[in-house]
Amino acid sequence: MRIAQISDLHLVPAGARAYGTVDTGALLQETLTALLRLDPLPDCVLLTGDLAEAGDAASYARLRAMLAPLPMPCYLLPGNHDERGALCAEFTADGCRHAARAEGGFVQYVVEEFAVRLVMLDTTVPGAAHGELCARRLAWLDAALAAQPMRPTLLAMHHPPFATGLVEMDDLALRTGRTELERLLRAHPQVERVVCGHVHRTVMRRVGGTLACICPSTAHQLAFDLHASTPAAFVMEPASFLLHLWCGDGLVTHQLAVRDAGPARPL
Repeated sequence: MRIAQISDLHLVPAGARAYGTVDTGALLQETLTALLRLDPLPDCVLLTGDLAEAGDAASYARLRAMLAPLPMPCYLLPGNHDERGALCAEFTADGCRHAARAEGGFVQYVVEEFAVRLVMLDTTVPGAAHGELCARRLAWLDAALAAQPMRPTLLAMHHPPFATGLVEMDDLALRTGRTELERLLRAHPQVERVVCGHVHRTVMRRVGGTLACICPSTAHQLAFDLHASTPAAFVMEPASFLLHLWCGDGLVTHQLAVRDAGPARPL
C-alpha cells in the first residue's frame, strides 16, 4: 500500500495569493502533477490540514476541482486555518469521491478499505492556532483503535504532539492531550505511524513508542531558526511531500521532491 501525504496547502481563491506573494494554487498544482508522475501511483492521498488559507467556501470549491483529476481517493483533515462546516459542506456533497466526514462535531473518521487502517483525528480549536485533544476526542480515538487491535494503523492529525525546537511553532502545536495520546499509543501498538502537518518542515520523533512525522507544505516552508527571540518567517524552499509505503511488516516513509528532476541516470 502506498499512502501519499500532502499538507498545509493554504489555498486561496483563483487569482489571489497568500500573504500577497505566494501562489499557493500553482504550487499545489505542481504537487498534484508530481503525484501523478509516480509509478506505481499512490493508493490514496492524505491532506493533513490548513487546506484553505481563510477557511472560505470558494477555496474549498477550488480544491475539490483541483483534486478531481486524481484517480485515487483523498482523505482530508482540517487545520487551524480551516473552517469545519465549509470544508465538510464541499467534501460531503453529492458526487464527491473524496472524504472529510464529521462525527460528533469534529472532522474525524476511520478508513477501512486498505491494508493499512487510516484513523483521521481532528485536533483543531475554532478561532485558535494551537491544537487540543479533549476528553471526547481522546475517547473517540481510544474506541477507534480498540475496534481493530490487530490491523496496522496510520493515525493522521494536523497539530504535532511533540516539540520541534522551532519555538514559536511549538507554542502553537498540540497544547493539551499529549500525555493521554502517548498513553493511548502505548496501549495500541498497532499504530505504525503518526503523521502531522502544521509546521511546514519535515520533522520526526518517537512518540508513545511509535514514529511521528511532520509533512512539509506544498507551498511555503517555515524558515529554520532555533532562536527563541526570532519571529517565525517563511521561505520558498522547494516543496516536497511524503510517501508512506507499507512493506507488509512495517511502514517506510520517503520524502519526495515536487519538482521534476528529469530522467534517472546510471550510477
